[in-house]
Amino acid sequence: MSEHEHEPLLRDEELHEESYEESYDPGGRRRKSRGGKGCLAVLVALVVLLGGFWFALTKGVDWVSDQFSGAEDYPGPGSGEVLFEVHEGDTTAQIGRNLKADGVTASVQAFLDAAAAEPKAANIQVGVYGLQEEMKAADALEVLIDPANQLKASVTVPEGLRLTDIVATLAKNTDFSARQWNRALKQTDKLGLPDYANGNPEGYLFPATYEVRPGMKPVDVLKAMVDRWRQAADEAGLEDKAAELGKTPAELMIIASLIEAEGRGDDMYKISRVIYNRLDGPGDKGGTNGRLQIDASVAYGLGLAPGSTEMTEEQLNTDGPYNTRIRAGLPPTPIEAPGDQAIDAAANPADGPWYYYVTVNLATGQTNFYETYDGFLEGRNEDKAYCETSDRC
Repeated sequence: MSEHEHEPLLRDEELHEESYEESYDPGGRRRKSRGGKGCLAVLVALVVLLGGFWFALTKGVDWVSDQFSGAEDYPGPGSGEVLFEVHEGDTTAQIGRNLKADGVTASVQAFLDAAAAEPKAANIQVGVYGLQEEMKAADALEVLIDPANQLKASVTVPEGLRLTDIVATLAKNTDFSARQWNRALKQTDKLGLPDYANGNPEGYLFPATYEVRPGMKPVDVLKAMVDRWRQAADEAGLEDKAAELGKTPAELMIIASLIEAEGRGDDMYKISRVIYNRLDGPGDKGGTNGRLQIDASVAYGLGLAPGSTEMTEEQLNTDGPYNTRIRAGLPPTPIEAPGDQAIDAAANPADGPWYYYVTVNLATGQTNFYETYDGFLEGRNEDKAYCETSDRC
């Protein structure tokens, strides 16, 4: 071989020769086989296959066991205390899952089996119930199907209360102090107040009965009260009606609070018309010159107790934004919490020419309405005559 010649390049099989072993089959033919790495791969695959088979086998055994044996259940009666909550929209299966997660029942299926045998299970109500750990599923179901077993307190807020009185009522009838309620009132971003309330909840905590369930905080109850106000406002068409009447929704809420303070029943719609006539009537507005002259507003501004009708001349003439005897127009905020009818009356005043009204019989609540001041004077004399013969004045 000359110095200019080269050895031929190695063939592929020669380049990888060390990766193979030579062996002979019985027929004497030489063959090449993979080394240790190939065996390891086969072994790993075999292990994986065996593992999958074992997993499938055990799962299958569990499934067969579930089908042919009763669902796991505690013997009961249970111990300890579990506050269990049924949420809005929970299905029977979801309740079962939650019971198992809370350690009340041993399995979901045990609860489903108990529910399938109890027609009342479809009527489980939203709420919080007192259960125990490791209860028999049927016993847990028996507690849940009875609404009387719900753990809750209720508090009733009457119509016409001021904010300070609402707080006192809530504090008296719940486990939260007045300080806690007042602190919650400052969380205005969580209450759901309308923008036009300007962060002031006076008049927007709707009077009704509310449930206070375990786990609820003061801000949750207050938000429920504002939500209930929103329902009443929407039913009355408050915002649309305000535009039709040439008022803002905030002004309608102020009017509603004044109506609540002054009237009862169907008379609220007439009192509403008196307020509108005094605010918007022509000329001297029936001789009122736009002054509402509602003493309940004066008392609110002075910080006097609601219903303080026996005020001194000095008090009645003390100037301030809530003194509707001196100042024309509406006070700056609601003066108390109006109910459904007062809100509806503010949005839907009766038709009529009245500028004055007088309650002439406190026993029956009879209220007369007048177009002129002279008529009002006659009504006031009738009221005085009634009071002379009655101890209700």
